[in-house]
Formats: sequence, structure tokens, C-alpha cells
Amino acid sequence: MSALRGSLGPAARLVVCAVVPWGLCVWLGTSTAPVPAALPAVLILREDVFAAPRLALERMAGVVVGVLIAVAVLHWLPLSTASFLLVMVCGCAGAYLLGGAAGPNQQVLISALMIYATATPGYPLARLEESAVGVAVVALLGPLLWPPDPYRTARAGLDAYRTEVAARLGGIADRAAAGQPAPAGPEAARLWRRPQALAAALDGTLARLRSVPLKRADSARLAGLRPRLGLAARTALTLQFFTGELTDRARAAAATGPDPAVRALEPLLRATSRALDEALRGADCTAELTRARALDAAHRAAFPTRHDAVLRAGLHLTHEALADHLAAAP
Repeated sequence: MSALRGSLGPAARLVVCAVVPWGLCVWLGTSTAPVPAALPAVLILREDVFAAPRLALERMAGVVVGVLIAVAVLHWLPLSTASFLLVMVCGCAGAYLLGGAAGPNQQVLISALMIYATATPGYPLARLEESAVGVAVVALLGPLLWPPDPYRTARAGLDAYRTEVAARLGGIADRAAAGQPAPAGPEAARLWRRPQALAAALDGTLARLRSVPLKRADSARLAGLRPRLGLAARTALTLQFFTGELTDRARAAAATGPDPAVRALEPLLRATSRALDEALRGADCTAELTRARALDAAHRAAFPTRHDAVLRAGLHLTHEALADHLAAAP
């Protein structure tokens, strides 16, 4: 049901950006069925509505080049296999010349083939006019109609990150109890980078929403979410350091058997995980943080060597980040 509600805005945006240029072209008299005016809404609008102006310009450039290719070929050659092959070759060349990082501009070839297949007087100009109207509507209205909710998007990303971190730390605690190394790999690296990506995405969305004032409630909710995003980013670094040290320590002890210091980390790691989970949810983590610090002190008393201190350092820094978060809370 929530997924359906989330799709209503994009669907309504697409319908409006397709119907408005259609009506304008009918009013202007370009044709009785100006399909090219509605196509930009279907082909341009994506999840990132702020990319609509750039994509609209790219599409319009592709339409112009494609129309010129087809008109030039039909001016010099009749409809035939040879002229069709020439349109295909020139259209493909134009698509790649006008392409970018996302790939070739397929609109060049699409427009060239549509003009070639509809060799009627006035159609090339009508297609240019209708495409221009559709592109203009999408570029102007697309980012303003039902813009994305930056708070909801950032909160959903933070909740997903919080859930995944809790699951990963739980798995690490299980492996620590068995004296096994923490799982590593590209998945772990991507997980620890996600808070920075969430914060950057939120900043980018807010920067592009400057022309659309936020509601007072949204501004207040974002103000409450910011510290949690900052905590997630700070603790991602400390936990990445901890898991790296834990992996190195467990691998070094593989030849001599399970390391008692690593095994004894299990309750400390679980308490730290619960404290972080509560803080990222926006709850008061004081009780769990107090318990985690007590377990940290007990582990320090049982394993006082410098190497054991390095092993605990990531968790200790996580506790410090949680304490600072609590102190800064209103």
C-alpha cells in the first residue's frame, strides 16, 4: 500500500506532463493526434525529476538531428532499401555523436525512422513543433509537480542502513564468539560508505528544491534527522576500523586457536549495536550506552595489553560518538 501511495505522485506527474502538451498542440492545430508532444513525458521523466530539463534538451537535440537526417535523405533519394540503410547509418552515427555517459542518444534514430516512415508534406515540421512543446512542458513542470519528499527519502535510507548495520554487527558478534574473522568484502565497504552517500543525496535534493519552499513541518523533521545522519556517518568510520582490526586479529590467531579477547567481545559488541540502533531510530540510548561502557571497562580489565586496546578502539570511539550525540540532543 505504501508503495502504491509512493507511485501516485510520479504517475500523476507523468499524466499531467503528457496531457498538457497534447492539449496545447491540439489548440495550436499542429495535428489532431499529437503523439510526439506526449512522448517526452513518457521517455524523460524518471525518479530524479531534477534531471528532466537536461534530458529534455538532449531529447530535443536528438529530434532535430533525426528530422534533418531523414529530410535530407528523402530529398535526394526515394524510398528504397538503399535510402533506409543510409538513414540507419546516419541515425546511428548521430546517436553516438550526441550521446553521453548514459549511452547513445537513441532519439536521433527514432526521429529519423519516424520521419522516413511518414513521408508526408508538413510532417517533419509538425513533429518538431510537437516535440518542442512536449519537451518544454516536461522541463518546466516536471521538477515542480509533486517534487520528492527529501525527509521521507532520507529517513527510509537511514532506516535501511540501521537495519543492515544491526544485522551485520549481530553476525560479527556470532563469529567473534567462535573466534572467526568478521566478514569483509565490497558489500561491507559499500555499507560503511552509505551514510555519507545519504547525506550527500539529501544535500543535493535540498539544493535543487530551493525554488520549492519546504513546509515548516518538513524543515523541523529534517532538522531532527540531520544529527542522526551525522551519527551514522561518524560511527560508520569507527565500526569500519573495528571490523578491520577484528578481522586482522582473528586471522592472526587462526594458527594458534580462538583468541580469548576476541571471544570476550561478544556481549560488548551486542550492547554497542543496540545502543547505536536506538540512537539511529531517534530513541534514548542512554541505558544501552551505559551498559556498553561497563562491558568495555570489564573487557579492558580482563585484557589490558596494548594490542587489546587497539582491538577495542573502534568500539570505544563508537561510544564516544554516541555520548556526543546524546549531549547535543535538545
